[in-house]
Amino acid sequence: MRTLLAGLTALALAAPAAAAVVDAQPSGFEVRETAQIAAPPERVFAALGQVGQWWTSEHTYSKDAKNLSLDLHVGGCWCERLPDGGAVGHMIVDMVQPNHLVRFAGALGPLAGTGGAGHMVISLAPKDGGTAVELTYDFGGYAKGGMAQWAGPVDGVLGEQVARLKRYVETGRPD
Repeated sequence: MRTLLAGLTALALAAPAAAAVVDAQPSGFEVRETAQIAAPPERVFAALGQVGQWWTSEHTYSKDAKNLSLDLHVGGCWCERLPDGGAVGHMIVDMVQPNHLVRFAGALGPLAGTGGAGHMVISLAPKDGGTAVELTYDFGGYAKGGMAQWAGPVDGVLGEQVARLKRYVETGRPD
């Protein structure tokens, strides 16, 4: 676990300036990522559903982001196919307002192994001829050593993904 946290902490240091740990307590945390994307909300919303094109393979169980899928409908799964025929259900969509908002319930990555629960909201708003994106992730519950230790690493990982989404929408390539 220390190795995983060290790696995630290193990623946190490379997060974009618009990333922030809003709050971190022993029982939970909130992180917020923001970006201004030079594209209309409709294009950004469509790209969200192409998660396998912009999410980094490094932060998947299968080590291949192309195994990710996201069904942008209530009850839809943010899922991942595993090489052995298995699968992971990372999060479930519990609210959708097309071109405006998607809300998920669940735990990403190693947080799924804690006694915690989370909600992630990605909101899109027209701004300056493009789209203002805000991602918030609230996670709480039990983890050995407390939840606060996870805030920075999660912030780093999610900040990286929002930056990749921005590049993907604007250039067609996340890198």
